[in-house]
Amino acid sequence: MNYFKQESERLTYRALTENDIDSWTEFFENNDRLIFLGIDLTRDSKTIATEWIMKQLERYRNQGLGHLAVIEKSTGDFIGMGGILPRELNEKAEYEIAYSLKPKYWNKGYGTEVARQMKYFGQQNKIATSFISIIDKNNFASINVAKKNNMIVVAETEFLGMNVYIYGDAK
Repeated sequence: MNYFKQESERLTYRALTENDIDSWTEFFENNDRLIFLGIDLTRDSKTIATEWIMKQLERYRNQGLGHLAVIEKSTGDFIGMGGILPRELNEKAEYEIAYSLKPKYWNKGYGTEVARQMKYFGQQNKIATSFISIIDKNNFASINVAKKNNMIVVAETEFLGMNVYIYGDAK
């Protein structure tokens, strides 16, 4: 089991480094889906990207999990992030399958590929008995990915100031 070195059909996954900050900054530019992240968008893109990656490095140290860099095999391009995120939700420990892709890589099936890989890895390595995805109620693209990942709505709540669905494993 090496969480930090995974592979799926078209993608590879590796640990993020501070060297990824400049490339990740691109995610926060001309992206109309940032409203679904529950972050302060008044700050500049480089600051947000830096904080995002530093948060993952902290998760690696403290929890052994977090977003990984998602690399397109055919080009070697850093196209986004995906991973298993330990969360506390309604006073319960949960493991979230999460991903974010740069806009130019949307609508290519990569979100589904990342989500399925992370769930598969988590199940195979017994990270948890079940997984969730926390999705803004208006984020229809991510809702579609959760459904393709065999997840259903198991709850509704507020998270990071957003009204969200909690998708969980379909039984």
